[in-house]
Amino acid sequence: MAACKRSTNIWSMLCKEHYFFRRVVKMSLKKLSGVFIVMLLSASFPLYAEEEEKAEDEATSEESAETATPAPAIYLPIRPAFVVNYGGAGRLKYLKTELSVRVAHTDAANSVRHHLPLIRNNLVMLFARQTDETVNSQEGRELMRQEALEEIRKVALEEDGQEGIIDVFFNTFIVQN
Repeated sequence: MAACKRSTNIWSMLCKEHYFFRRVVKMSLKKLSGVFIVMLLSASFPLYAEEEEKAEDEATSEESAETATPAPAIYLPIRPAFVVNYGGAGRLKYLKTELSVRVAHTDAANSVRHHLPLIRNNLVMLFARQTDETVNSQEGRELMRQEALEEIRKVALEEDGQEGIIDVFFNTFIVQN
């Protein structure tokens, strides 16, 4: 009988522990469901706020489309430097110059890179036909810069149909008479 009593005590202990465990689980589930609801609400609020921001962005984008700032320009150096003799018959005269091309977008930059051999050829021919007056005067150098710009624009437009060549700059301009 003592063994029966012992087993009954163990059984009743187990039943009490089981009952306690069930109560804890029920309470935990209630708390978790409350926490879950709070999490759902807090997760849905950013979605609602995001929808409002999108609506505001669309309204401001229509207004800012008229006053949109252009994309930053890309500067593309033409390397290596140009070294040409110029001036025709007589003593040899040399011109060494480095150029950079300013383009509006990557498509124009890719066009310049792709057709660089043709562009370099045309610029070498342009620089070689210069005279002392054009190379040594500020107005002549500006005219050369404008002609180089037109040459690069012409190649990009004829070969790829690309526009967007904004400007050409002389990085160095060295003359030996």
